[in-house]
Amino acid sequence: MPTRTLSSADHDRASAGMTYVYPVVSRRAGGVSVGVNLNPNNACNWRCIYCQVPNLSRGGAPAIDLALLEDELRRMLADIVHGDFMARSVPEDMRRLNDIALSGNGEPTSAAEFPAVVELIGRVLADFNLIGQIKLVLISNGSLSHKAYVQAGLRAMAALNGEVWFKFDRASRAGLNRVNDTETDPERHYQRLKSVADLCPCWVQTCMFALDGAAPEAAEIEAWLAMLARAKVEGVPLGGVLLYGLARPSLQAEAPRLGRLPEAWMQTLAQRVRALGWPVKVSL
Repeated sequence: MPTRTLSSADHDRASAGMTYVYPVVSRRAGGVSVGVNLNPNNACNWRCIYCQVPNLSRGGAPAIDLALLEDELRRMLADIVHGDFMARSVPEDMRRLNDIALSGNGEPTSAAEFPAVVELIGRVLADFNLIGQIKLVLISNGSLSHKAYVQAGLRAMAALNGEVWFKFDRASRAGLNRVNDTETDPERHYQRLKSVADLCPCWVQTCMFALDGAAPEAAEIEAWLAMLARAKVEGVPLGGVLLYGLARPSLQAEAPRLGRLPEAWMQTLAQRVRALGWPVKVSL
């Protein structure tokens, strides 16, 4: 178990010495998030240029040792809920258990065991009397949401106070290719968003940053806002938008080209989203 003080600038997946489970102080969550890393092989089907995963490779999750994952999760929650973890490792103003997050070093839904993992987490949450007390969050690029096993997991998440943070960084084909290194069609991605939101409470999450010293082009911003406006008109049941910047350095080849945007720029964009009728949470 970690003995150093955690911070939002350090999301080291190895901090607890475990294979799958790691604690972080999350600026977006406003407290402690217990991460579940289903991609310990550092493999993902996208390659976002702002990604903080070292030695990232293309691929999916390996086979998951469910028994080991459950043991690690139980030990971590015991230390947080019944032990002195908060006093030992968390800044005083962040000593609140907010969620269990299926996140980590790749796309979590690429694990074939995804629905079994959700069921496992539900069982552990029940044993700790945490169902309905904390959230179960899936941080996902949504690319596999058409798969039956992923949809089964999303339905199970919804019953556990679950919430999906759906990556939609750009809404043009060129923007998705540039930022996420994917050939994804924006219309197809929008339809994925709709299907996920119908299965489980869902927020759009978007990372904005400077590239080669410049903010995203106006056309990119307009396309992204048009996607959100369309979602409002079509009644897509989103919770809102999680708009965030670069808190930690990228570990991809493009890292020297990336920079943080001014707070005023981020807040101006947030106001435009609010004008469309969506709640916005901004994390700089």
